[in-house]
Amino acid sequence: MTATAGSPARPDTSDAALRRVTDALAANAERYDRTAEFPWESIHAVHEAGLLTLGIGRAYGGQDLTSTEAARVMQALGRGDPSVALLTAMTVFQHVSQAKLPRWPEALYRQVVSDSRQRPVLMNAVRAEPEWGAPARGGLPATKLARTAHGWLLNGHKGYGTGSEGLAYHVIVPGDSPGIKVIRTWDHFGLRASSTHDIVYTDVEVPAENFPGVPVAEAGRDAAAFASVGISLMALYVGVARAAQEFFIQFANERVPTSLGRPIATTERIQTIAGEIEAQLVQAEEVLYGLAGRIDAGDPQALQRAAIAKLLITRSAINAVQAAFTALGNPALTRSNPLERHFRDIQCSRIHPPQDDAALINVGRRTLAVPGPRLTSVFRVEKQRPRS
Repeated sequence: MTATAGSPARPDTSDAALRRVTDALAANAERYDRTAEFPWESIHAVHEAGLLTLGIGRAYGGQDLTSTEAARVMQALGRGDPSVALLTAMTVFQHVSQAKLPRWPEALYRQVVSDSRQRPVLMNAVRAEPEWGAPARGGLPATKLARTAHGWLLNGHKGYGTGSEGLAYHVIVPGDSPGIKVIRTWDHFGLRASSTHDIVYTDVEVPAENFPGVPVAEAGRDAAAFASVGISLMALYVGVARAAQEFFIQFANERVPTSLGRPIATTERIQTIAGEIEAQLVQAEEVLYGLAGRIDAGDPQALQRAAIAKLLITRSAINAVQAAFTALGNPALTRSNPLERHFRDIQCSRIHPPQDDAALINVGRRTLAVPGPRLTSVFRVEKQRPRS
């Protein structure tokens, strides 16, 4: 990290610095994928590079994070280990949201910032529920906050809580609060080290000052920050695809079948596939960084295109990995080769909201001027008398 006199250190996000972090994460990625243990070693590498403090606003001693820079960072982390990239993204996005539209209690967030300078402080909103499904699809959550004489009491069951075993904060709820239990349900096809387990909250006491009593859905949302979050999140999957391409190129240049007598990279078939992979990735990156730049420039039309851009970016990234995977045959299915892991990880890009059908429906409704449903909050606030 670099700093000037009288200002806080700014993380080094140069290409060279990001490549060092990519390589550090890549060195651990296979091990964490196989064991599905929490990737603490890699998280510490991200912390030491200062990247977990990206997005902290100027009011708290940080500096503005552009959509373009966020995308560059997430692509670099995703190229090394997308599970670690996702954990980082959830934390950075909390900082970005606080900088754009503050919701955290002032004292609590300043403590978060102070702690983040010293150690990894991971955060996530933990929105989904096993019975509810994806919050973006609508419906009412079962998780409840009830007012007490001394604060709030939290009860509920959340699903797909990314970072569950390592979260310092479940938004405003400290991760070490009594009554929080992580159930290891995440045994997934991809992003196996993301610790996206279920979390059960049983009579978790939340200080009154931590929650103002306004659900997220009613507190407003900064559209530019939200679009920036979605776009840069997709960058980590472009990173996965670039990692797959890297292995494909290496394999093609080293593979010399006895029947051919030269590397398969010299054949027109492999050259055509290499060209297709690059074409798909250029397409993904042009959409990614083109839209990120427009968001940074304040273009209001860019915000409307964010959802469909997610679809286009992930389609291209998936197609690139699929092309490499198909071309290499059996070696691509071998667990000792990273392409097998990249193929599994890239599939998870489909699950992030908005999913393809939702993105197409929303864009179609907008072009046809048809209204859509209203979204809901992440929990319900019970209106009742204080409990003693």
